[in-house]
Amino acid sequence: MTHIRPLFIAAASAVLLAGMANAKTDITVAMQLEPPHLDPTSAAAGAIDSVLYSNVFEGLTRFMGDGSVVPGLAESWEISDNGLTYTFSLREGVTFHDGTTMDAEDVKFTLDRILDEESANAQKALYAAISGVEVVDPSTVRVTLSEPNGNMLFNLAWGDAVIVAPESIENIKQQPIGTGPFKFDSWTQGDSIEISQYGDYWGEQPALTEATFKFISDPTAAFAAMMAEDVDVFTGFPAPENLPQFDADPRFQVLIGSTEGETILSTNNKQAPFDDVRVRQALAHAIDRQAIIDGAMFGYGTPIGTHFAPHNPAYVDLTGESAFDPDKARALLAEAGMPDGFETTLHLPPPSYARRGGEIIAAQLAEVGITAEIINVEWAQWLETVFRGKNFGLTIVSHTEPMDIGIYANPDYYFQYDNPAFQELMSTLNATTDPEARNSLMAEAQQIIAGDAVNGYLFQLAQLSVAKADVQGLWTNAPTQATDLTGVSWAE
Repeated sequence: MTHIRPLFIAAASAVLLAGMANAKTDITVAMQLEPPHLDPTSAAAGAIDSVLYSNVFEGLTRFMGDGSVVPGLAESWEISDNGLTYTFSLREGVTFHDGTTMDAEDVKFTLDRILDEESANAQKALYAAISGVEVVDPSTVRVTLSEPNGNMLFNLAWGDAVIVAPESIENIKQQPIGTGPFKFDSWTQGDSIEISQYGDYWGEQPALTEATFKFISDPTAAFAAMMAEDVDVFTGFPAPENLPQFDADPRFQVLIGSTEGETILSTNNKQAPFDDVRVRQALAHAIDRQAIIDGAMFGYGTPIGTHFAPHNPAYVDLTGESAFDPDKARALLAEAGMPDGFETTLHLPPPSYARRGGEIIAAQLAEVGITAEIINVEWAQWLETVFRGKNFGLTIVSHTEPMDIGIYANPDYYFQYDNPAFQELMSTLNATTDPEARNSLMAEAQQIIAGDAVNGYLFQLAQLSVAKADVQGLWTNAPTQATDLTGVSWAE
C-alpha cells in the first residue's frame, strides 16, 4: 500500500486541479460596435446598452431574455385605479458602485433629468406623460402621469431609464457608476472595456467575476478572432457567411434568434425630393428585400413592410404593399416630375447589414434612375451627421429598441416625419390599457407609416452569435440591445 498511496494523492490532486481549471470565471465578449460614450441615458447608440444594460446599470424594471418585464430596483409597485399614479417600493440595501446608497432621491433625480428641457435622452418622448415625481420616503417613489400610459412599466425597463446618481453624473460618460452586479473598471478606447463583479451587489452574485468587451468592427477580423479562440463570445456576429463553419466545429455553438431591430432605409422626409410621398413610394418599390437579406445577411432576416417586429402578436404583414416592382417605381418617379430620376446620398454606418446592404440597395435604386452616392461613416459620425444633424438623404440603420413605433410621432426625430393624425393615434395608444384595443391601434399605426412609405422597410435583424461550446446562459434573442452577463457561466 505504501507505493499506491502517493499515486492516489497525486491522482486526487490532479482531479482537484482540473476542477479548479474548469471553474473559469472570466469571459471575453466581442462585438462590432464600440460605444461613443458610456451614459445610456443620453445617447441613441445601442452599443452603450450592449455593454452596460443590466450588467452595470439597472432600472426600476428590466427586460429578461424572453422579452418579459420584471421588477428591477423597484421590488413592487401599485397603480391607481385611474392609471395616473404609480407608487414604487424600492429594494432595500442597494448601493452604487462608489458606495453611496441608492434611494428614492436618485429615482427622482433620474426621471427629472430625463424630462428636463435640456435633456439629451434619446427616448425622452417615452416618458413625456410623467408630470411629477415625489419622494414619499427613502424607499418609496410616487410617479404621477398626466394621462394613463399602458406602456409605462415597459418604458421604464429601457436602458434610457436606468437609475443614476447626482454624485456621479458629471463623469458618467467616461466613468459609469451604477447599481448592477458588475462595476466598470476601465475603457481602452478603440479596443476594449473591462468590468468586474461588484462585491456589495444587492442581489444574487453572478457566476462571472470579470468580463472584457472587445470591439472588432471588421468581419474578417471577427472570424479570425473567434476561430483562434481569442474571444469566448461574439455577439451580433458580423459575418453570417461563416456561421455554417462554426456550426460544424464542436468547439463552438451558434445562437440564432430574433431581435427588436427593424432594419430600414431611413429617408429624410423633409428633404426634397423625399418630401413627396410618391418619391418615397418609388423607393419602396425599387427595393428587393429578399435580395438584400440573401446578399447582405446570407438569408438571415425576416422581410418587413412596416416598423414593427414580426414576432410581436400585433404585427401586420404589409410587405405586399411595397412589393418589389421597378416599373411601378419608375412610373411613380415620372408622376412626381422626375422621369430621369435624381441624385442623393446614402450614409452607411459600420454594421455589415448597412455596408453590405447599402451596396445592393444602391444598385437596385440605380435600376430605376436614382443615383445614391455611398458615404461610409463611423458610428460617431453617423450619430453627429445623420441622427443629430439630419444632414442626409438616405441611410441604413437597424432600430433595436423594443416596440418603438412611437418614434414616428416625433417630428424632430432624424427622419423628420410629421403627421398629426399619427401623433394623435400614438397619444390614444399610450392612454389605452385594454390589450385588444391596443392591438387594433398598433395595427392602424403600422398601416399609416407603410402607406406613407416613411422609410424603406427592409428586414427584421436576426440575432446571430457565436460562442465557445461550454458557455451557457447567453440570451438567444435580443428583446433589447444587451449582452446580459448576469446569468452567464461556464459549464463545469
